[in-house]
Amino acid sequence: MFKILIIEDDVAFCTMLKTFLQKKEYEVVTAFSGNEAVPKIKQDVFDVVLADVRLPDRDGITLLEEILNNNPSTQVIIMTGYAEINMAVNAIKQGAFDYISKPFNPDTILQTIEKALGSKTGDKEVKKVKVTPKKPKNVNLSFVRGVSDASKKLNEYVALVAPTKMSVLIVGDSGTGKEYVASSIHKASKRSEKPFVAVDCGAVPKEIASSEFFGHIKGSFTGAVNDKVGHFEAANGGTLFLDEIGNLNYELQVQLLRALQERKIKPVGSNKEIEVDIRVIAATNEDLSNSVKEGDFREDLYHRLNEFTIKVPPLKDRIEDLMLFANHFLEESNVELDKNVVGFADEVLESFKKYDWPGNLRELKNIVKRSVLLSQKDMITLDILPNDIAYASQSAKHTYGLFKNQNEQELILDALEKANGNKAKAARMLSIDRKTLYNKLKQYDISL
Repeated sequence: MFKILIIEDDVAFCTMLKTFLQKKEYEVVTAFSGNEAVPKIKQDVFDVVLADVRLPDRDGITLLEEILNNNPSTQVIIMTGYAEINMAVNAIKQGAFDYISKPFNPDTILQTIEKALGSKTGDKEVKKVKVTPKKPKNVNLSFVRGVSDASKKLNEYVALVAPTKMSVLIVGDSGTGKEYVASSIHKASKRSEKPFVAVDCGAVPKEIASSEFFGHIKGSFTGAVNDKVGHFEAANGGTLFLDEIGNLNYELQVQLLRALQERKIKPVGSNKEIEVDIRVIAATNEDLSNSVKEGDFREDLYHRLNEFTIKVPPLKDRIEDLMLFANHFLEESNVELDKNVVGFADEVLESFKKYDWPGNLRELKNIVKRSVLLSQKDMITLDILPNDIAYASQSAKHTYGLFKNQNEQELILDALEKANGNKAKAARMLSIDRKTLYNKLKQYDISL
């Protein structure tokens, strides 16, 4: 069993991370300060150390030297906020394996730990055998298929393109679940048994971007104390998901295009080319075609990535799917937090349906997880929701059903448009019966 030390002063976060990793069959030790960590580092040997870049008594970089002096084979992963990425880059130059930006989801840290262990052992298969997570019974942690018209269209596109070799560009607002869509394409493809490697292009610092994507060899630059496998090689045979592709700098766009055209990469410091067989799925919340026109994004790379486009609709356009996702996130949160919350009170469901969800699925997931953590009862109740969500049902601008809004004609037309003219569906969205809707259509002389 691999042994991990977590050095983090946020006690609640540290405890949650420890619980998660223990469920993945790791042996985990925690320390809430640098001074508390030092004797543990000297007394024991850890395979991986997760260290916050800022601690109450010292920073993670000064601690890095002590960790590596005690055991050079220990892989150190720095945890950092976005404002401290430069510190994390310096840590990598001084021998850290990698860094990860907060907030991060559990799958991301698990993937980084597995890469670190694979680098440590020199055997890419060992990590897969020893740290394969056990799926909880009766909980489907895969992509949730919605039942709304927007979701059905999305699912049809996924099923259509998945078996092909085409590159896919996924377009959608932040938090709509673009990575889930990419993952579902991978799982339905002929590459499903091979790796799915997700990369947040906006979080890759320019200074180490080439190393991150293409890897490096030991001694290629200061701090390169081990060979590093880049994202391309890690995804070999499988799928490379490039999230927020529009954030890539121009120089890296050139390197990426060359790698995609030649299907070969060259690690930093190496003269040897490595052949790679990958499928690329990219995602963006920007208008890349406009970026091409303005000269910020290469047109040839855009066309290379955009062989097939999938638009992911915002959550407000698939309200019929809301409770499917909410219940899915409830099950996930129960497993992760070791809780047993049964469901949502009626007034919570009402507020969920009236809220706009500007953060889309990511916001819904965070709210459900927070509610599960805070809940002391079997049901999630209104009093533990943030005020803007709890009182959404009392906001006139969100009220469909009672028709107290002066713009009710616009609300009806909006609902009919979203329902593609289906009156029964529009009535459900407006929280009224069909007879009332027909009367309103007659009142406003709306004909379809």
